[in-house]
Amino acid sequence: MLARLGVVVLVLAVAGGGVLLLRLAVGPDSRRPVAEAPAAQVPAADVQPGAVAPAAIATDAPAKPQAKPRPRAGEDPLRAWAERLASPTGVPARALMAYGNAELVLHGTEPGCHVSWATIAGIGRIESNHGQYGGATLGDDGRPSKPIVGVPLDGSAGVKSVSDTDGGRYDGDPRVDRAVGPMQFIPSTWARWASDANLDGRGDPQQIDDAALAAARYLCAHDRDLTRPADWWAAVFSYNNSVPYGQKVFGLADGYARTAMAQA
Repeated sequence: MLARLGVVVLVLAVAGGGVLLLRLAVGPDSRRPVAEAPAAQVPAADVQPGAVAPAAIATDAPAKPQAKPRPRAGEDPLRAWAERLASPTGVPARALMAYGNAELVLHGTEPGCHVSWATIAGIGRIESNHGQYGGATLGDDGRPSKPIVGVPLDGSAGVKSVSDTDGGRYDGDPRVDRAVGPMQFIPSTWARWASDANLDGRGDPQQIDDAALAAARYLCAHDRDLTRPADWWAAVFSYNNSVPYGQKVFGLADGYARTAMAQA
């Protein structure tokens, strides 16, 4: 079961049982910067960190919990919303469904955070091109056609050194950690924020609903309100403490939200 998105307001409700929260609490900068390949062609917005937050718009899919995504477009309100915005935004509909669902859940569980699907989408674009990095495609089950695994975090030029924390369970590397999945979590961070958004009984960093929800929860840590510029930038910098990274996410998130507004 995926919780579904509400009307164009920032205070939304979640019917019971929409998400399984598995583990909590991680400090800033526990993630590592991954290789920039998926974001190489994304321009950095000309904006001063902390000065302004991106435009924000809630989805207009009904706030009604439904079963897992149905096979035909148009039957599922969240799918219909995603199908409508996929072409204008350039974001795959299946990825939009995950980002939108994460927004709904957090507006229900942490309403003061005001996390936007557009911000989650901006991070998803930077981290893995919405689950399409390396030629992968997203299936209707929300999993890429091949696992998305980042570079070894072995302390070589441009990457952080992170010793193995999962015995290779998630990243297949028993020597050092690697970021995994569409939202590029390192295994130790996933172990703390793992989420089961599709309610299949497990949190899977390769499954985009689970990964997007974990990312949204991570951004909302420390009682942040993402409508406040300082909190928005702090959240994104906690994901990757890099000014160009934050400026790229800003430009993408702002662009996605404004495109959605124009389609309303």
